[in-house]
Amino acid sequence: MPTLATTVDGLKLPNPFLIASGPPGTNFNVISRAFREGWGGVVAKTVSLDASKVINVSPRYGKLHAADGREVVGWENIELISDRPLEIWLEEFKKCKDAFPDRILIASIMEEYRRDAWVEIIERCEAAGVDGFELNFSCPHGLPERKMGSAMGENPDILSEVCSWVMAAAKKPVWAKMTPNVTHIESPARASLASGCHGISAINTIRSVIAVNLDTLRPEPTVEGYTTPGGYSSKAIRPIALRMCMEIATMIRNEFPGRTLSGIGGIESGHDAAQFILLGSDTVQVCTGVLKHGYELIHSMKEELLAFMEKHGFETLEDFKGKSLQYFTTHAELVRLQREAKKKAETDGDWKSETFVAQSHALSR
Repeated sequence: MPTLATTVDGLKLPNPFLIASGPPGTNFNVISRAFREGWGGVVAKTVSLDASKVINVSPRYGKLHAADGREVVGWENIELISDRPLEIWLEEFKKCKDAFPDRILIASIMEEYRRDAWVEIIERCEAAGVDGFELNFSCPHGLPERKMGSAMGENPDILSEVCSWVMAAAKKPVWAKMTPNVTHIESPARASLASGCHGISAINTIRSVIAVNLDTLRPEPTVEGYTTPGGYSSKAIRPIALRMCMEIATMIRNEFPGRTLSGIGGIESGHDAAQFILLGSDTVQVCTGVLKHGYELIHSMKEELLAFMEKHGFETLEDFKGKSLQYFTTHAELVRLQREAKKKAETDGDWKSETFVAQSHALSR
């Protein structure tokens, strides 16, 4: 029988499905719900030392629907990191680990470009009992003027320095979360791993403007008549996330064997998860999928991933992790492969009695 249980950076997970940092992990109550439903772990909503600077607005979500007007294929948010005081979060981290001691709780943290701030938040969260950290270098909106989020994650030199500060202080596993709003995602990922991070999480949302209302002429989501570009998520970004995870996984395999990858981006089914694992992910994270379908989504995701494994005879996730990476190559190589295939087909192209009908149909339009 196949199993979904896995160990990643020393963290024992009952399955590879994690709640991604965001609204589904915004307090103890919803984190508890996730664990009760069977999620493998939770990456809590991003915290910082001074939540008083975090002020959210409403509305802060925008949706892109399919042609049927019902299915949501794209989701934009202009929501900031947590606006709850760190002291409350530390109490809830402790409470969560007391209630679910065998479940994995990851603290997502974001700070300004100051060593003492990163060291302080690491030490205080570790004292509260969290199992690991995800460094938010990737939020595309809200706090760029403070050099936080993707404003930091776009610069490999800054990433290298900040990750070095963190790794000198942290005693628990550390993942660096990448922004997709760069030309080559391998560069910031490489800088993070070279500085000692155990793994990479990718991707965060894509900077976007989801729509302009053709009646009011105002871009959405509209706050007092105005808006700001936000982060785009949901199933529409999955192809981009798959490509970037493939690039990171290839780089990890070639340069940092043993390091890990948590894939994120439009995952709403076990079949989606299988694709990310085939492209090198150790775990997968879900945020918008939970906003759309609820925490109970985990049940169908686990069933579908197990069915995929059983179909192919895979016993563990490791059996097929990265298995599809070998099928990527250059365009020049594709040309060479096809030229050889055509040449072989021409050589074998004499009419044969046993395949006469098939050959004749192949010549038809």
